[in-house]
Amino acid sequence: MLKGSYVLGGLNFWTVPFGDKALNQPSYIKTFQSGMLKKKAEAAWEILSNCRLCPRACKVNRLQGETGFCHTGPEARVSSWGPHFGEEAPLVGSGGSGTLFFAYCNLGCLFCQNYELSHSGEGREVGPEFLAEKMVQLQQIGCHNINWVTPTHVVPMLLKALLIAVPKGLSLPIVYNCGGYESKETLLLLDQIVDIYMPDFKFWDEQIAGEMTQAPDYPDRAREALKEMVRQVGDLAVNAQGLAWKGILLRHLVMPRELAGTREIMEFIAREISPETYVNIMDQYRPCGEALRHPLINRGLLPEEYRQALDWAEKAGLKRLDHQSRREIMRWN
Repeated sequence: MLKGSYVLGGLNFWTVPFGDKALNQPSYIKTFQSGMLKKKAEAAWEILSNCRLCPRACKVNRLQGETGFCHTGPEARVSSWGPHFGEEAPLVGSGGSGTLFFAYCNLGCLFCQNYELSHSGEGREVGPEFLAEKMVQLQQIGCHNINWVTPTHVVPMLLKALLIAVPKGLSLPIVYNCGGYESKETLLLLDQIVDIYMPDFKFWDEQIAGEMTQAPDYPDRAREALKEMVRQVGDLAVNAQGLAWKGILLRHLVMPRELAGTREIMEFIAREISPETYVNIMDQYRPCGEALRHPLINRGLLPEEYRQALDWAEKAGLKRLDHQSRREIMRWN
């Protein structure tokens, strides 16, 4: 049961009392205690033998070292880890978000701003024990959550790591920070494990999505995924300290020439997800990766393109835009 409300940066949040241990306890603690986490980890691991963790369903046997689109076998490849202060305010607080960045990705975005990680696989392969150790360390140094960045293709490894980390005292909310190209089968395995979903919604149009991400079914899968995520965790809720506790935090990167379909995405969120969805409308697009060679995305975002995106969000009826987006709305009104 959620109790009361909280105002952060002019936004209203549902809150839970900070001292109410049962309400603030991450979902995976109870799932671990019931034995269900172990069953979910085993089921996820079995999927690797005929991989369909994401909508690409490459069906390779990753347990035998075969790799599909994500170039990843039976071990996760980690690029970096540590407290991150560049995330949204409800995740950062004073101690930062405890991030684990994973190499490779199940999308092939031409313009990825982490191109060396997502396309080139910069990082090193590690086992579940290493992942568990790093999550516990991030908690010990004062991070407010454990933020899995680009985790879709390594979910089984992360569930195995949780089985090790919980007995060692891990008790922070899990943030699933993904590109939005998710399989419902995998999301169901994450039910009662992930506390905060932080997906992108990148593109509305199938043709554009196919050209930019090598996934023409991206729009359909993103819509399906968002509905499943909100079913599991609901709108974003914070505790009495203003820190995210549970729910959805949605990101949308505005693209040049209206390529992302921002208006349609904002209307969909307000109409079919929730007008209370916390949305970060991002203006930091710049040509990275292969973008400079593509005539549609070889320039940065224009101020008027971003202002138009904010206007569409307001007209759609979205009530909880991230503080940066709200500042821009106030600036231009």
